Amino acid sequence: MLVSFPLQKREISNFDYLMYLNTLAGRSYNDYMQYPVFPWVLADYHSQTLNLSDPHTFRDLSKPMGAQTVERKRKFIQRYNEVEKSEDLSAQCHYCTHYSSAIIVASYLVRMEPFTQTFCSLQGGSFDVADRMFHSVKSTWESASRDNMSDVRELIPEFFYLPEFLTNANRFELGRMQDGTALGDVQLPPWADGDPHKFILLHRQALESDFVSAHLHHWIDLIFGHKQHGSAAVEAVNTYHPYFYGDKTDLNNIKDPLIKSTILGFISNFGQIPKQV
Repeated sequence: MLVSFPLQKREISNFDYLMYLNTLAGRSYNDYMQYPVFPWVLADYHSQTLNLSDPHTFRDLSKPMGAQTVERKRKFIQRYNEVEKSEDLSAQCHYCTHYSSAIIVASYLVRMEPFTQTFCSLQGGSFDVADRMFHSVKSTWESASRDNMSDVRELIPEFFYLPEFLTNANRFELGRMQDGTALGDVQLPPWADGDPHKFILLHRQALESDFVSAHLHHWIDLIFGHKQHGSAAVEAVNTYHPYFYGDKTDLNNIKDPLIKSTILGFISNFGQIPKQV
């Protein structure tokens, strides 16, 4: 794709370009299941200061979240190779979960209405166990990039412009962690100094940095471009369950109501791959 040129020449901001691509791909703030998807751009959530001139500060944008470490990538490739192609829930893929879904969006924004009620509704009427809720940027990154084989989530646009979603201004009783700590504001990286506004400022600067501008097109290829499906996706360790590819599944031709219901349930719970642009 040639998208790197306007980004590198600063003809458009990276944020605006990503929003433009999301819109072209049918993503919308009005649909939690097809909410705009943005990338993790940083890998440093432990330093006291953020060094945007150091390449090691950044996430590898050429790889999906499931391949951010060598060991994790190996495990997902092993999963892909061990599952024979089929038409059922054991279909061959690297990931059986998705990087963007209604529950992911609602979990990120749970401290703000109407997302609070949306999250509770998706959870069956109440908040989730506190330790499983979005409570720390660092721990969420570690889960999605390294620790949890069921977690390959990306980010949403609000991480780059909306500090309010990081605070529990409404004083919702979100429960207590296993160590007894009451769940409140989101725990921020040390370099944010506990200030949501500083986090958003530095995070946006990271998104617009020279490093991201030079490499963002790789991530765009994975999410919106030619590495989204097919042989290029297999090579990039970037394939998802077939039901996540909305344009590949014709529900009108499926006569079995149980299969159709299962597919709709997958889409509702786990989201959809954006339209290829």
